[in-house]
Amino acid sequence: MRVSLCQGLLSGAILLNLLILYFVSRAQQQMMEKRKELGRGTRRSALPASGLGGGLGVLVGVGGDLGVGGGEGHSRGQRVTVLLREFENFENYVGDVANSFLRQRPELPFLAVADTSPYPPLLLPEGARLLVLSPSPDQPPQAHRPEFHVQTEFVLLVPDGVELEQPRAIERLIRELEGEGGGPVRLVASPVLARSAVQCLHLRVNLREWTATYSPAASGSSGSVCTALQGDAVVLIRTEDLFNLSVPLGRPLFSSLFVQTALRGWKVKLLESPCFAANHRPLFSSAHNQWKADTRLKETTGKLMRSFGLKRLLLSDGKEQWYGCSKETPRCFGTVQDDTPDYLYLDRWTPPCCLRALRETTKYVINILETSGVRYWLEGGSLLGAVRHQDIIPWDYDVDLGIYLEDIPNCDHLKNLDSGSLVDANGYVWERAVEGDFYRVQYSEANHLHVDLWPFYPRNGFMTKDTWTEHKQDVEFPEHFLQPLVPMSFAGITAYGPNNHRAFLELKFGEGVIENPQYPNPTKKRLDRSKL
Repeated sequence: MRVSLCQGLLSGAILLNLLILYFVSRAQQQMMEKRKELGRGTRRSALPASGLGGGLGVLVGVGGDLGVGGGEGHSRGQRVTVLLREFENFENYVGDVANSFLRQRPELPFLAVADTSPYPPLLLPEGARLLVLSPSPDQPPQAHRPEFHVQTEFVLLVPDGVELEQPRAIERLIRELEGEGGGPVRLVASPVLARSAVQCLHLRVNLREWTATYSPAASGSSGSVCTALQGDAVVLIRTEDLFNLSVPLGRPLFSSLFVQTALRGWKVKLLESPCFAANHRPLFSSAHNQWKADTRLKETTGKLMRSFGLKRLLLSDGKEQWYGCSKETPRCFGTVQDDTPDYLYLDRWTPPCCLRALRETTKYVINILETSGVRYWLEGGSLLGAVRHQDIIPWDYDVDLGIYLEDIPNCDHLKNLDSGSLVDANGYVWERAVEGDFYRVQYSEANHLHVDLWPFYPRNGFMTKDTWTEHKQDVEFPEHFLQPLVPMSFAGITAYGPNNHRAFLELKFGEGVIENPQYPNPTKKRLDRSKL
């Protein structure tokens, strides 16, 4: 049988592909073997100090024969690494902490972890190491990745200034964690004496709503089980669990740790004993250093929450912390395309800071309309939100109000807008919209969250306009819906809406719109109602 040129070329290509696959597979296998050998080697040797900050005590290896040993039922191999993450360069007791642990338990691997090389350099005792997380272009990637430098089964996370007074306290924590088996308790904590009391909290993280909520947890007879801690504590966690977190050593450490563990359904058990001492009290020797530490904490918390996509924290004492947009900053999302804001593609809803700004703007605009004698009503999706939620729809990005065209001269903020925009005394921007024949009130010059005002006028018993948008709800409707207007709860205030809201909404959106929520443009992104 003769082989054609095409058949020959095809056979050659197949053979070449098989050879490439073979050599790629061999290369991958060799890389895996080298990585395993490197993991074993880090227990015996150190990488160049320049890759880990270049300071005193800067090494990678954590000692192949180090760990909690000597107790009954435990081998003398590695069991736990002591890790100190939270300290300030300008004043700290990292050396004292290392001395305290290594004096009582010289076999313990002790690792201090910093984002950049501390200055002044840390003075660490023999057996303590410093790991710098920021990468260096002359070092391999594993030089700055902590999971390559912890070779023990457990990690003991300790705060700055803590001391080990009871050598067997660590074994007690290990026994408590092992006693939980494979249950939801994946961390065990012990309080630090002479510091602020440790409080057990419940933490609920709602990424869809960009919010984390802390609430007090009840104490149990054998220790409290909760999802977060507030205050100084020593925490034991399995190494595998710690490094399965997306950000295992973020700062602030407890904030970062418990947001991630709460999302995984993990719990922490706070024991009443053993306790760890803290003889350095207060931690900072001057008011200025305390201020620097507080400022640093505020900055790192904000950076962490923004990186996690959390814009609102509800604290256990009822206070709130915000990490989103404000009147002085741009809104959290850009120009909306196809009626679908970018956050919907992330399976998230309108950020709470944006909803707050929309509520403030709505309240402000409605107050001016009412005092000016301008008749208005909730329109479109805003009316739908009032009926469903007594609020803005959780994924909406603006507020719509209809107004009577003939009432515009009654309002000083509206009547002269043909000549340009107006920034009023409270920083709100009133303008005639460039997209059509309507008005827009923005939260500020920087933040363009807005309320749209749609002028209608009556003609032959219908409310109509001279220009229309492409939105299906932008249609004429009988004026009797507005005679009379009726009060409705909306966005924390009492606003006015059509007198038969169901018929009005079904005229604009279709039958069943109230009971069947959907995103503005389902062809781009559909709402998964099973998650409501």
